[in-house]
Amino acid sequence: MFLDKMLERLEYTCLQGETHIGITELVYDSRKVVDNSVFVCIAGAVKDGHEFAYEVALKGAAAIIVEREAVFREGGYPEGVTIIKVKDSRLALAYLSAAYFGHPAEKLTTIGITGTKGKTTTTYMIKSILENTGKKVGLIGTIEVIIGNKVIPANNTTPESYMVQKYFAEMVEEGCECVVMEASSQGLMLHRMAGFTFDYGIFTNLEPDHIGGAEHKDFEDYLRCKSKLFKQCRLGLINIDDSHAQEILEGHTCQVETFGFSKEADVRASEVDLVERPGYLGIAYKVEGLINMDVTMNVPGKFNVYNSLCAIALCRHLAVGPDLTEEKVKEEIAGALKHVNVRGRVELVPVPGHYTLMIDYAHNAMSLESLLTTLKEYHPRRLVCLFGCGGDRSRSRRFEMGEVSSRLADLTVVTSDNPRTENPQDIIDDIIVGVKKASGNYVEIIDRKQAIKYCIDNAQEGDVIVLAGKGHEDYQEIDGVKHHMDERELIADILAGR
Repeated sequence: MFLDKMLERLEYTCLQGETHIGITELVYDSRKVVDNSVFVCIAGAVKDGHEFAYEVALKGAAAIIVEREAVFREGGYPEGVTIIKVKDSRLALAYLSAAYFGHPAEKLTTIGITGTKGKTTTTYMIKSILENTGKKVGLIGTIEVIIGNKVIPANNTTPESYMVQKYFAEMVEEGCECVVMEASSQGLMLHRMAGFTFDYGIFTNLEPDHIGGAEHKDFEDYLRCKSKLFKQCRLGLINIDDSHAQEILEGHTCQVETFGFSKEADVRASEVDLVERPGYLGIAYKVEGLINMDVTMNVPGKFNVYNSLCAIALCRHLAVGPDLTEEKVKEEIAGALKHVNVRGRVELVPVPGHYTLMIDYAHNAMSLESLLTTLKEYHPRRLVCLFGCGGDRSRSRRFEMGEVSSRLADLTVVTSDNPRTENPQDIIDDIIVGVKKASGNYVEIIDRKQAIKYCIDNAQEGDVIVLAGKGHEDYQEIDGVKHHMDERELIADILAGR
């Protein structure tokens, strides 16, 4: 591929050399530079690629993309290397990557989901529904990337733009028709999804999260980054009930449809019923508006009404085909939602007793409060909450989660999560400070397997037990090392041992 072809959709200035040159590789990691590659200088979490400009020239890079010239001032530009200056090298990487892989997004129906909660669950609901109607669907999200039969564990909710385009290209090669992906605020802020236009953008909800540190300076910045999706999609599907819905749409360039409980919503939920029996918590409701149908799901809570309603609002656009009447589409949507299961998101685990056991990713006070409040609506005999907190993270999270669990759960089991470089007992001590601010009973068991065993051994008929914090994770990080630990396997071992 020629560099000028890759630069076609970018604004840039050529500071030195020619643009009509052959390129073998597109690289943003200096260690991966090869002869005749183009190197994009981007600032990472630890190093800034501009620091390696001279080094990559010596390694054989044919072109270097920069957003500032200061790095070259001492010795001038490296000889024989094309230097391209852009306003934002991360944005440039996204456009270059799209071109390098042949603009694969234009060969797929692209669906991006943004919001504080519900992104992961909604992506799997959409994938399940669309596959039920015969479509082949790729997925990029917090848990994993799915391309046909290939599953790749995820490191970031939204990968770097080069990887996004690479995955898109592999999906096209695999015969996928659609891709559904989580559009995180960080991913939008860092242009990881630039270089193409989403066919559909979805907004689930917005609450304060990811504020401070290396993430967002304040809530306004968090909101602004989320709203970028609706300047980069053709049709936006918006949760009209969320208090920030109008702010999210400020300056939008897309068509808009809405979903929610509001009578103003284009796709509405009504007549919600909670469904419960030992080992099962579900929900049933009616859908009205642009599509009319009944829904029953094996996942609990009003928030999953929103997640599924959002999936229905989207899939009604995509599911209809030559062999699918409107009634058949409704059947396929209802069938897919009836058995939806998302790893680590209110994931029900079968147990032999007359109680309910579930695994959930709730790992901050906001998500834990939402989860426990939802579960209390099912009026369990006791609500038991097991959780820990990650080390090397904000201590305030420990106090907050401890207080929330003590206030809402009948019994809190405080244990270890990912202690990382901290002493697990120190983390537990902090959590208990929060627990004591409310009136709930608690026990502390530092070993997570033993803590889970305690919950199972002491389960009473009608209990709902939630193992919070780990969710889809299958490891425990201790002193910088990730040790295999899957709660599903721990539960199986405990039950087998009994």
